[in-house]
Amino acid sequence: MYYYVIALLVFFADRITKWLVVTYMEFGQSIPLWEGVFHLTSHRNRGAAFGILQNQRGFFIVITIAIIVGIIWYLWKTHRESKLVSLALALILGGAVGNFYDRVLTGEVVDFFDFTLINFPIFNIADSAIVIGVGLFVIDGIRELLMNGRDRKYE
Repeated sequence: MYYYVIALLVFFADRITKWLVVTYMEFGQSIPLWEGVFHLTSHRNRGAAFGILQNQRGFFIVITIAIIVGIIWYLWKTHRESKLVSLALALILGGAVGNFYDRVLTGEVVDFFDFTLINFPIFNIADSAIVIGVGLFVIDGIRELLMNGRDRKYE
């Protein structure tokens, strides 16, 4: 249950920040928080990460439903086995639901974190949670490989 609370917190943080951007910023407006390095920029994305697959709303809705169902099932089945994997899945779930909500309601995702220094694609809290969750999942996988390799070494 704890992990679903984390997913809900990610979802609500994502919704609140996107609402603030839509309510208080004009589309395309950019507010420098650190001039030339990090800005808040009101942006919309009709595609996936880095703007790929633009205008594929139906595809994203179907895929996201499958991902959400898969994550809920996997989290329910494995939540006692690994806290790190469960946390990763909770972050991915919260982020996926956050962007899914945008796509279903408006057909586009609100993005606003803009690292202008490195010309990185503009993103949001949901995207951040997904990336952190995937990173934790990868770290757990590497840890498992290393631990299993060490165990085999002494057999």
